[in-house]
Amino acid sequence: MASSIVMESEMWAMAAEGVAIHTTRIKLPKVTVEGIEEMMNAPELESAARLLGSAPIDVLCFGGTSASFLHGTAYDHALIEKLKSWAPGPKVTTASTATLAGLKKVGAGPVALATPYVDGVHERAVRFLEENGHPVVAGRNLGIDSDQALAEVPLDDVFDLVCSVDRPEASAIFISCTNFWSVGAIEALEAELGKPVVSAVQASFWHALDILDVDGARPGYGRLVDSRAAKGADAP
Repeated sequence: MASSIVMESEMWAMAAEGVAIHTTRIKLPKVTVEGIEEMMNAPELESAARLLGSAPIDVLCFGGTSASFLHGTAYDHALIEKLKSWAPGPKVTTASTATLAGLKKVGAGPVALATPYVDGVHERAVRFLEENGHPVVAGRNLGIDSDQALAEVPLDDVFDLVCSVDRPEASAIFISCTNFWSVGAIEALEAELGKPVVSAVQASFWHALDILDVDGARPGYGRLVDSRAAKGADAP
């Protein structure tokens, strides 16, 4: 999103030597159901996809979690097909599709959910996870509707938020939102909680590597990304 600062930074942090991240942006008026719909219906989405697709990239990932799960699984799949038609060269995924693939990779069933969203968007996240076989046994959201404010939540507070939603019956924890700091805390969270922790940014980066069958991650960002760690890559 045009006002976002987290996803690019976190992806570069996870990227091993030889892996490059290239981005383009679209405007998100507000992080509400109505604001996300306005963004997704704007002509800039197609323009952005075509511009980025003109570069010699291997994978195009739509980096909006809420924007891809907002209207459910069929909507997410339709978005991928649109992106493929606008950018026919690279393989295509979304943050939501990547999340499901990441949860499958770590063997997740029921999950706990931590988000910064307002209630209406958080509820859409719950519905998306549950319709894809991941009952949400606990969840908490921060009620933030400004994209810039999402990135102002300190990583220590994210750590505390995730710990607060953990339950014994949760097989994994999912941190949603690509403008919400997370990857720097995932390894510590997994050590503290004893279970996989998957975030939207982490899963998006991992899935881009996984669909290419490339080991191009630095270790130290949780067991999901460690599964694609490049041999000889240094931990952060």
